[in-house]
Amino acid sequence: MTLAEFNALPAAAAEAALLDCCGAARWTKQVAAKRPFESAGALHSVADKSWQEMDQADILEAISRHPQIGEQAASGSETHRRWSAGEQSGAQAAAEDVKTRLARGNRAYYEKFGYIFLVCATGRTADEILAILEQRLQNDAARELPVAAEQQRLIMQLRLAKLLAGEKAAS
Repeated sequence: MTLAEFNALPAAAAEAALLDCCGAARWTKQVAAKRPFESAGALHSVADKSWQEMDQADILEAISRHPQIGEQAASGSETHRRWSAGEQSGAQAAAEDVKTRLARGNRAYYEKFGYIFLVCATGRTADEILAILEQRLQNDAARELPVAAEQQRLIMQLRLAKLLAGEKAAS
């Protein structure tokens, strides 16, 4: 859709579209309430500012709406599932031993932190994702949550660009 189309959506529809970009309900409401946006850049800026205002519960809510690396999204809209699959295409194409190590790492991460491992996987190979997972497993809980939150922010920004794919690239 274009920015003009997004701006014209009813509030509930705008929130639903934003939920595909970030799974924190409070974030979707805050961003949708700031419409209309003058440019895609303004939307991205408001999205970042709103994300910085999210608390731990909001961050964990957003993370919980993602599938684990190497898995398909089982819930969410068709758009969310399609975007997620595309973002994880590097992990999906991995050799079986790498997939096994990712699954083992995913379990260890969840056991340590209580939420799934989240990484902005777009453009990354399975080996790169595995190396990031292994490195982040060395973090303590206080250090890891901000790292995971930043990964969610990066994913959100990429998905906002996908949402406005009908908008000119220059905007």
